[in-house]
Amino acid sequence: MAPTSTLGASTTPTPGNPFGQERVGSMRDTDDIQHLKDGLAPPSRTAKDARSLSNASMFGARGASLANTGPGPGSFSSNLKNLNAPRYAGSRPDLNTFTSREDVIPGEIGASERRQADFREKINKELKIKTGSENLLDALLQKPSKQSKDQRFKVESELSSSNRKIAELRSQLEDEIERSKRPSTPTQNQHRLSSLFRGSPLRSPSHGDLLPDDEYFEPNPEAESPTFVLAETLQALEVEGMQPDYYVSRANGLVELFKRHPTLKYDLAWSIFGLRVQTMLLSESREVVAAGYRVARHAIADRKSLQTVRHLHIDSLVMLSLVKESKATIEREQALKFIRVFLDVKDGVKELSNAVVRTVVSVAEHPEDRLRNMAILTLTEILIRDGALVKNAGGLAPLTDALSDGTYPGSESLVSAFLYLTDAPQLRNILSSGRELEAPFSAFTDPLVAHGHEEKLKVNARSIASILNSWPGLFTLAANGFATLRSLVLSLSHPEAFARDLVLDLLFDVLHIKPPSWTSSFLAGRRLTTYGRVTNIKPDQMEQQWQVESEDDANRVNLIDQYTALILAILVHCQLIEALSDLIEEAIDPSLRRKTTLLLGEVLKLANYSLPNAVSSNLQVLPSLMKNPFQNIENDTLGPPISSIIYQVDSVNRTLYRTSAATTLTVNNKLKPDNNNNQNTTDSSKPKLSVDMDEIHFRSLLVETQVVSTVNYLKWKWDLILDIIEGPLLNPKRLDEAIKATKFLKRLVSFYRPFKYRFSNARNTKPNQRYVRVGCALFRCLLQSTEGVQYLTESKLLRQLAECLAQLDRMSGLTSTSPLFAADRVSETMTSGYFTLLGALSSDAQGLVMLARWRILNMFYRIIDVQDRADLIPLLLGNMDFSIDSHLRVMLSKALTSCPKAIRIFSTKILRKYATQAIPTSSQGTASDVAFWAIRLLVTQLYDPEVEVSEVAVQILEEACNRKPYLEYVVKCRPALDHLGEIGAPLLLRFLSTSLGYKYLDGLDYITQEMDDWFLGRNEKYVTMVEASLSRALSHESERPKSIVDEPLLREQHGTVPPHFYRELTRTMEGCKLLQDSGHFEEFASTIQSFWSESEDAEIMQKLKGCLWAVGNVGSMELGAPFLEVSNVVKYIIMIAEGSEVLSMRGTAFFVLGLISRSLHGMEILVEHGWDAATDQNGQSLGYCLPPSLDILFSIQPAVVAISPCAQTTLQSMPPARDEDDTTEARVVSLVIDLGNTVLTKRTIWELHSIRNQKPELFKSVAVFRRVMYIFECHRFRLPVMRFVIDMFDKNVMRQIVLEEESDDEDDEDESQPTTAKPATLT
Repeated sequence: MAPTSTLGASTTPTPGNPFGQERVGSMRDTDDIQHLKDGLAPPSRTAKDARSLSNASMFGARGASLANTGPGPGSFSSNLKNLNAPRYAGSRPDLNTFTSREDVIPGEIGASERRQADFREKINKELKIKTGSENLLDALLQKPSKQSKDQRFKVESELSSSNRKIAELRSQLEDEIERSKRPSTPTQNQHRLSSLFRGSPLRSPSHGDLLPDDEYFEPNPEAESPTFVLAETLQALEVEGMQPDYYVSRANGLVELFKRHPTLKYDLAWSIFGLRVQTMLLSESREVVAAGYRVARHAIADRKSLQTVRHLHIDSLVMLSLVKESKATIEREQALKFIRVFLDVKDGVKELSNAVVRTVVSVAEHPEDRLRNMAILTLTEILIRDGALVKNAGGLAPLTDALSDGTYPGSESLVSAFLYLTDAPQLRNILSSGRELEAPFSAFTDPLVAHGHEEKLKVNARSIASILNSWPGLFTLAANGFATLRSLVLSLSHPEAFARDLVLDLLFDVLHIKPPSWTSSFLAGRRLTTYGRVTNIKPDQMEQQWQVESEDDANRVNLIDQYTALILAILVHCQLIEALSDLIEEAIDPSLRRKTTLLLGEVLKLANYSLPNAVSSNLQVLPSLMKNPFQNIENDTLGPPISSIIYQVDSVNRTLYRTSAATTLTVNNKLKPDNNNNQNTTDSSKPKLSVDMDEIHFRSLLVETQVVSTVNYLKWKWDLILDIIEGPLLNPKRLDEAIKATKFLKRLVSFYRPFKYRFSNARNTKPNQRYVRVGCALFRCLLQSTEGVQYLTESKLLRQLAECLAQLDRMSGLTSTSPLFAADRVSETMTSGYFTLLGALSSDAQGLVMLARWRILNMFYRIIDVQDRADLIPLLLGNMDFSIDSHLRVMLSKALTSCPKAIRIFSTKILRKYATQAIPTSSQGTASDVAFWAIRLLVTQLYDPEVEVSEVAVQILEEACNRKPYLEYVVKCRPALDHLGEIGAPLLLRFLSTSLGYKYLDGLDYITQEMDDWFLGRNEKYVTMVEASLSRALSHESERPKSIVDEPLLREQHGTVPPHFYRELTRTMEGCKLLQDSGHFEEFASTIQSFWSESEDAEIMQKLKGCLWAVGNVGSMELGAPFLEVSNVVKYIIMIAEGSEVLSMRGTAFFVLGLISRSLHGMEILVEHGWDAATDQNGQSLGYCLPPSLDILFSIQPAVVAISPCAQTTLQSMPPARDEDDTTEARVVSLVIDLGNTVLTKRTIWELHSIRNQKPELFKSVAVFRRVMYIFECHRFRLPVMRFVIDMFDKNVMRQIVLEEESDDEDDEDESQPTTAKPATLT
């Protein structure tokens, strides 16, 4: 970072700039502003600020910060340091060794998190390099091999380097995560304080001379006396006339002392400590002042200490620092951090004065200020804690402007603050107009704003998405007949192409539409009939898989789908279909037209699925396009014919249907934790070659592959080779011909032989993964015929592989100077692909016989036992197929029990593929046997000594319990989950859904205890769980990536309804009878009826939400729906959804009504109340319901709530003027007020200068200065105006106020003035 003296521009006044403010260039990003170094350095030149420290007048350059030992109170970064070389022998110590992260125990957790963040940032950077290298390598492979050989070698080297770095960084990240989980113990470092004290005496020279460096006493930090060090440091700060770096180093040492001894701040003698802080804050050195702020904020302990600090008149000092020019960045930044410490203390925001907040507002309003983003962030946090304080200080305007102009990168946090105020009626009146959330939409509706401001539009689009993904935002935008959303839809006719494209992306995002895999090719202009074909899906397979998925969907309720259906209904109400149709008709850009067509097809598909038939049926006919289907048919310059557009929309719809069916067909066949198994799957969208191919055509294809003509595998056509293997070679006759009559199969198998060093030496890159896919397909093909099995058995491939694997066994006697499966070769070359090839063999009984013949299975056992090659075990287990009962299952069982924790977690995740597979329809039940085997192993994993392993097993078993046969088998295993506590609770809840599980749990006396627990408090905890899940699902921030071993199991998506006790209880008749006898449902209904209109008491509202979710979960089951009719509770839930003043409460009620509509009886009750529900072709409810009119659901009664002023003032009233100068002082005050009017600025400045020349004593008066500060506190002024007025006064005025060194005239004046003229005293 450059020294702060170079950060500002010239301070020379420019024409039209009467205050002489500097012009700063471009505004930095928020990340750069927030990570400005917290450094202090000795000054190097004279400054002319409004403070003075005796004989301290030399300045130095400002440098970078110390290593951060943990976030300080209210800080963006915490440490200050001087990087300049010492000016004299034994001067300021090098605090880098003192602030070592490993030595600072209080900040160890924060330091660990920062190190983890650094590792993740480096990993992301290397992943981007890896992706770019793979793309470049893929492009080079399309060129002739001779031309691109050197380039390809360089790219492969870079890719190998990236893979190696990624592996190292991931290993370091895993070690750091493990280290952070272990309890930290204090480290012995005898040199912790030595560098602080060496050459920098903490006592004044009068107390003794310094010892030489080699004789200096270095105290042990573990045995130091913090009070003694504090006293010595304060005594050293008392010395006057020293260089500024002297005070900076002592201040840094004081801060580190507070960090090492956090309780020391509670015993401070503020009469002495406060005086030292005041003296530092009055220094002319900006670095010393910044050090004073830093020491003060680290000494804050509670609200009482904040009150004590305010007694020191620091409010005025903070205002004086913030209005300074940008060259004083380090002082201004520390002053702002000092303000932020008020937010870290409980109820500390109540100690913030209106004057200080107004100054922060002035900084936020100044567009060229370097601290503008930090000021906006600070105001946002104050707005959440005390919205009235920000409103009284005029802070809503700059926050709204920041949300509107799109220059503030952290717009999502700003939106969250406004949404928080919009939710409750008590806070809603804080917003001046109530339309602040409409500000981001202006960029899309104003063509002048949109042109040339692409980045601002992107920021505003993210803000709009955040608003639409929340209940308060949705209700706010629904005001005035959805006028704001209508304007957004109408912006699709925007003349700016980028704005229209961005609106389309926004609609994709808001409607949670994931574009299909063929989107990029479709937008590029390819025909759907030649790309992404999925016609090979058989109808019976689709129907069978649909039945399996329907069974899972019955146990999984996705609230995001219900919320998306509501947003779609609103957008359809705002004429979205018509706007998209018009854009398709008018768009000139083919890419934009295709993108709009794709969105229209997705919207029609979504509407057909999620909206009631009365709404969706009228949309499918596209009435706006059908008005004149033959338009433009004779004039091509006006665009394509409308009939062609309609055909294209229909084609997209049909392709979307087929693609969704294909996705549904294959989704359950993927092993989520292991990505290597995905290589075994083939692209079903590509047309295959015919198995019954004639000999002539077959031979021509073999010649075309180039395998027969050359041994250079880089010239082979691997895509054609794969098609031949999966097509004609499946015919035994063609296979026999390929073996005996051609060299095709011989050369292909020879390519994979390890000692040929072709496949084994190929770089491990993304394009080279095609070799693995072809090899797996070849093995599966050979295993399907007797000739193929014989050929593969007699080949040298497996024999050489067995020899290479034997090199890993020290007892085998086979050694090599460069083993094939060395760690570097496994990570950098395709050697790891051999495990995938062997996995293809393990899926067949004949393949297992081959593995046993060459004793490869024995080598597998040895690999499991190898302690120093943990990288091979995941490769081995992750690629094997355990569907057949063999030694591989024994091997997996061994890994599940005897390997390290990371391997046990990985092995447990492998079982998910087998425990959750589809239930077979045949009578053989092979798949069920495999699932039962996996379930038995998972039940065993519940007793693992590591909780993480048991948690993964619980998650997989919970998913397996979605299928009733598997659930009953888990119950038969009778797992004991008492030792897991909350971790095992979801699995026990699943047991309630069957009579067998109910009886099992009833025998354990689990049901009655759990029912009492849920009734007495778990319902309220469930509310927090659901809302957190919804927040994560609707958030645009992705979760932090985990390492491969610690990667969490892919569970149900965020936004799904977690298991609820009463929902599972009502799945059986026994559970319903128990619920009826307990009377709990009647209590829930009574609570809803009594408190449905509650809007003030947070505890009652939380309990009300818990009752709503309990009623909704009971009503979603067919056996539990009759409870709704008896209690008539649905009426009150509808009243909450349509009339509650708390907007989030309305959203909860809407979700609950969706749950109720999932049962047939519940849907009938909703229909009786006028609500409509979406159903499928069989009349089954989909769980999406809508009111008879959207205006009824989104009507909001304006809340009239009186807000009492809560902002504190520095002065209780306006100080009166002195009698002899009453007229002149009044004129000065009047002129200061006139500076708020930009029209009168120049004349007012001239007149103030004139008065100062005539009566300079007025600008040395404390009373006048206080009156001016009171004006600043009560009225809004721009930052340059405040700076100009304060610079008019003498520099000693602030010193007199802070140190209460009033002159004789002022003392006489104070005796005649009321006490209200003095600073307010806080109690």
